[in-house]
Amino acid sequence: MIFSYTIIIIIFTSIISILCFNNEELKNNLIFSPYQYKTNKRWWIVFTHGFIHADFLHLFFNMYVLYIFGPSLEYYFTTSSEIGWIYYITFYLLGIIFSTIPSIFKNSNNPNYRSLGASGSVSSIVFAYIIIFPLRELGLILIPGLFLPGFIFGILYLLAEHYLSKKQYSNIAHDAHISGSLFGIFFIIIYDFNNLMVFLQKIMYYFQNF
Repeated sequence: MIFSYTIIIIIFTSIISILCFNNEELKNNLIFSPYQYKTNKRWWIVFTHGFIHADFLHLFFNMYVLYIFGPSLEYYFTTSSEIGWIYYITFYLLGIIFSTIPSIFKNSNNPNYRSLGASGSVSSIVFAYIIIFPLRELGLILIPGLFLPGFIFGILYLLAEHYLSKKQYSNIAHDAHISGSLFGIFFIIIYDFNNLMVFLQKIMYYFQNF
């Protein structure tokens, strides 16, 4: 792929994230805070938080996953419509915004809650990919060598995120991962309802030949 919107997103996100690593003021102006969103009407942070990250590892992991799955979605959109690139960019940006919805409802009165990172939007990309390619095998990072059909991976991922969202083990915004994932599913189905029909046909084929 000579020209890639996915690569542009990765480069732009990396630049903004790296700038914020050593610029706390800039980071504070871009980070998502439901309290600040509600109280001080800082509407832009539902969008900008997706372009900054906590550290290099956080940035690398999100951009690596986007690099793996993004091109397939970009190709799907750009080959299905003359303005497919607009759909792809819009899809990615809306994934960032929709991933904040649970936090807005749950933490709008908590001035200490803040979140950042592209995880929610990247989850949208991954789950849209799963709807289109449900039988392609995906690996589990925690269990090297184990590969599962995408739709099974997706189910396990959502169950794990739901479980972890009820715990206080870390500062990871598991709710954002869930809402981003669900947004990815709904967007790709609304974009073309045939995606759901083909998805179900592939799942039926899988179990018939299991």
